[in-house]
Amino acid sequence: MTDADHAKTYEQRVQAIELANQPILDGFETWLRQSGLSEPTIKDHDFLEDWFPRKALWASVSSMKVYLASFKKFFKWMGETSLVSPEMVEDVLSTLKDDRNFFLRKVAEEFP
Repeated sequence: MTDADHAKTYEQRVQAIELANQPILDGFETWLRQSGLSEPTIKDHDFLEDWFPRKALWASVSSMKVYLASFKKFFKWMGETSLVSPEMVEDVLSTLKDDRNFFLRKVAEEFP
């Protein structure tokens, strides 16, 4: 298999993953809207679609706080819609709470 074939296969896999994830992301966005959040706040939480390519290179403590809040909201929604188990939600929320200062310290060290 040539490099071009590998690239094409990779792109096809990425596209398949994006198509599979889009209904989940759309449902989360709808839930955020229905919860009464403003459009700018929704866009802050909408990092799951484009977080790494656009934002990881300029991460900051304040942006990490938004991401942590977004993960929290996302997993609460995932639990409410039975996409993950209540145990998974509790584990994620516990990790986000217990390790919050660690995450913030790491991003401060990496991106002062």
